[in-house]
Amino acid sequence: MPPGKYGMEEEWEQEGIPEVTMDFLLPTGIFLKFPVSRNDTIANIKKLVWRKASGEPLFGALGDPAGYVFTCINQAAVREELETETRRICDVRPFMCVLRLVPREGDRVEKLANAQISLLIGKGMHEFEAQKNHEVNEFRARMRVFCEEKALHQQMLPWYQWMEFNFPCDLEPCVSLPAVRGGGAASGSKAPKKIFINIKFEASEESFMLQQDPQDAPLALIRSALKKKATVFRWVRQEPEDYTLQVNGRWDFLYGNHPMCQFKYIFSCLRDGQNPQLTMVHHSTITTYQEEQGSVWCQASKSRCSLSGPPPLPLKKNTTLLWSINEPLYVHLLQGNRVNAGEGMKLVVQAGLFHGSELLCKVVTSPEVAVGSEPVWNQRLEFDINVSDLPRMSRLCFALYAVVEKTKKPRGTKKKSKRADCPIAWVNTMVFDYKDQLKTGEFLLSMWPSVPDDKSELLNPMGTVEKNPNVDSAAGLLIGFPNIRPHPLYYPPHDKISCVEMNGDVPVPTKEEHVRLKEIIDDKNHTEVFEDEKDLLWKLRAEVRDSYPESLSKLLIVTKWNKREDVAQMVSLLRVWPELPGIHALELLDYSFPDPAVRAFTVKCLKKLSDNELLQYLIQLVQVLKYESYLDCDLTTFLLERALSNKKIGHFFFWHLRSEMHVSSVCLRFGLILEAYCRGNIHHVRSLTKQNEALAKLKTLSDIVKTGSQRMTADDLKLCIKQESYMEALSDLLSPLNPSIILSEICVEKCKFMDSKMKPLWLMYKNQWVHGDLMGIIFKNGDDLRQDMLTLQMIQLMENLWKKEGLDLRMIPYGCLSTGNKMGLIEVVKNADTIANIQRDNCNSAATAAFNKDALLNWLKSKNPEDKLDQAIEEFTLSCAGYCVATYVLGIGDRHNDNIMIRETGQLFHIDFGHFLGNFKRKLGINRERVPFILTYDFVHVIQQGKTNNSEKFERFRDYCERAYKILCRNGTLFVNLFGMMKAAGLPELSSFKDIQYLKDSLALGKSEEEALKGFKVKFNEALRESWKTKVNWMMHSLAKDKRP
Repeated sequence: MPPGKYGMEEEWEQEGIPEVTMDFLLPTGIFLKFPVSRNDTIANIKKLVWRKASGEPLFGALGDPAGYVFTCINQAAVREELETETRRICDVRPFMCVLRLVPREGDRVEKLANAQISLLIGKGMHEFEAQKNHEVNEFRARMRVFCEEKALHQQMLPWYQWMEFNFPCDLEPCVSLPAVRGGGAASGSKAPKKIFINIKFEASEESFMLQQDPQDAPLALIRSALKKKATVFRWVRQEPEDYTLQVNGRWDFLYGNHPMCQFKYIFSCLRDGQNPQLTMVHHSTITTYQEEQGSVWCQASKSRCSLSGPPPLPLKKNTTLLWSINEPLYVHLLQGNRVNAGEGMKLVVQAGLFHGSELLCKVVTSPEVAVGSEPVWNQRLEFDINVSDLPRMSRLCFALYAVVEKTKKPRGTKKKSKRADCPIAWVNTMVFDYKDQLKTGEFLLSMWPSVPDDKSELLNPMGTVEKNPNVDSAAGLLIGFPNIRPHPLYYPPHDKISCVEMNGDVPVPTKEEHVRLKEIIDDKNHTEVFEDEKDLLWKLRAEVRDSYPESLSKLLIVTKWNKREDVAQMVSLLRVWPELPGIHALELLDYSFPDPAVRAFTVKCLKKLSDNELLQYLIQLVQVLKYESYLDCDLTTFLLERALSNKKIGHFFFWHLRSEMHVSSVCLRFGLILEAYCRGNIHHVRSLTKQNEALAKLKTLSDIVKTGSQRMTADDLKLCIKQESYMEALSDLLSPLNPSIILSEICVEKCKFMDSKMKPLWLMYKNQWVHGDLMGIIFKNGDDLRQDMLTLQMIQLMENLWKKEGLDLRMIPYGCLSTGNKMGLIEVVKNADTIANIQRDNCNSAATAAFNKDALLNWLKSKNPEDKLDQAIEEFTLSCAGYCVATYVLGIGDRHNDNIMIRETGQLFHIDFGHFLGNFKRKLGINRERVPFILTYDFVHVIQQGKTNNSEKFERFRDYCERAYKILCRNGTLFVNLFGMMKAAGLPELSSFKDIQYLKDSLALGKSEEEALKGFKVKFNEALRESWKTKVNWMMHSLAKDKRP
């Protein structure tokens, strides 16, 4: 068939066309055709259809419009019912301009909820049902009951407890008072004893200023406000407990027993010398919000009350028999299909049995067969392990590869033949199913393509156990699990495993063994454990439990998971293992520790994490869901429970999952978890849908800008935004970067696109409750923001650790959120400029701008009058110290003067983290960045207040750096664990433990604090000594970027 134009995709992309002619098929057999506005909602179009149909035959046969729904064929070539009638036709984008009107069938509320959830998560409910998978169906049913019960519990809470769920407090990690801007530490100023707060009552324009001790709890301020109101307006006395405090223009509340200065909003106001703007809100208003959410939930729950719960699991029989079968495990390798390989090659299948990262027995290789689209083996692959010794999480890994003969003719006359392996595909499957039953029968495994130039092992035990959903194009492997016995075989449950008696008495360690054990435990820089060390660890496992419980991971690594006796003893030991602090338990979520008892123990430890701690590690906790072998697991349940108990956690949990729905290997698991979350918080679906619609519009805008960037101007962008559909979608939504911030009114005249490669959109919003307050976001389309997000998360964690030790280094871990495939949002830091711009504006030549040491100090002087300059320099000193240490520890690369910025208040901060963990930029094989971190002489010039002999200021800066570094070293294991958990993310510069070795070295893991500090001092002096190289690099960058005529 010749190429042609099919569908309406181009028409929907053309924003300038005001109307689209649509065809309408009515259930009476009548055909209508008329134009509709692109911005019309489905509800409006239905009214138009009824109006037009009233003059047509058989109109009387049509009933109430509410009894009908439009259907169309969508862009995915799937029939879609348009239940959500508030959507605009330009957002629906039917494949053809045809809408069919059909009578509604089934429960409308249920279908509407399904449609809203499908639209939000990017995966239709019918796709889950089409799986025809018992595990999927049982997981959906169980999670639905679990999440809806959680939702019911939330609606029954008293108003003040309900606030903790819906509006959790945004707190600093510890109680401290910042120095007031205008008289910093350098000038000897102290934290304020009193703070002036502007207070107004809701539904009232009057406001008044109150003076309060920042160490007081919010209730004290409420009492003062009520007392003032009673005095001024002669109001009847009211109870302070009936009120709460809201930040003007935000869904951010101050309540509880925390000192006011611990609330981030109050803390930032104190630090910046501003007066907080608060509103007194009566509990009846909060109760109204609660009832509104409850009514939405009740409507949805009434329609589902008739739904039955999940079917009961069949009774397990012969559960003890598995451990008595001393026969080797084997599988039948039958044939392949859709295999694509070159002629003259031979096809081979490699099979390995793994428990986490541990190979349980020797790898088995099939005979070679000739290349064909459906190669046949019909071979029995036998493994050197008995069925009785199979651990519960045994994973069977296959690799399909081709063998090619390579002939080389050396100097001699004889030819030498060399065989090369060409990887084609891989796939993993569990040996036991989700009900603990040993698998039997034939399975067609759709394989995942191997990376052609991948030099690592052919087998991929870290990969998913999901089959490739692209079954029409993926290579397939047909295997058969044998029926070892005529009845089903089950893995023994935990209680029966732990009943196995321990072999012999617990050994008493000798003094030498005690010393050796401590050396092994203390060695944190090397993960490899030698055989004699393994034997000692296992022998003294009871001692490890009693004296070194936080080294559980080392004991699990040395456990012989292919021996049922050792497994039984390890499971028994876990039952009496002391609970670990949550941050120490994180490493046990790695794919190396898949045993159910271990993961249950880990989740039990994680339950002690506070909400703020959980938020801090949420990115990693979502990533390690990829290591789970079954849908229903302790970690999924735990995360859903916490997400449904704290709306802020739920918000970011949703976006971390939603941003990877395009990844084939996780879209089923993440889609099911997202569905469960939405079922348990149906009211949140509305807010998230609004955010999703805004992001879709921004994606369209970005595509328009990028395709027409040569002739596109900022005015053209503003014209696009001013269209009705864009103004509606981009206004009155909660910021995905921070759900307490309301993006109410877009300031079109201040919107623009930036001139970098991906043409990011720069959007500004007015805060209608606070005059002159602007908030900005940057939308990026085409860049993977996950590495930036991870780096900023680590900088935020560093800042929290420093603050807990009384060291506030004035960091700016600005908001950054990946929302989809290579797209996301970045927070605009107001009143800031790049060092490159500051240097260029203070110099006539791009070649010499980078060497102008006075530029930064002169710029700070111009922005800060004399009484504020000392504080600005102190802010610069503190933040420069923080970023010197942070960028060194994280190995941040590509540090030029266009991605280091300074705020007018003096704070220095870094942006754009495309390279980390020592992956520095190279050109012509030469490392362009040859300093440990950026510390140039113009930085030192500012720190020393422009005086060449001000060594006291510089030594104080050095002391800040050393204190900050020592604090990070003391928490080094936490950083290593968090980066280790991110291996599942698939970031190019973080895919194996080798990538994390840089972090271990920079944090001096395994060394004493004195040794670590000595090494850092060497790096500090090197950075200062070699800073001229940085200036040369900056000069070259400025010359390349300079656009002056």
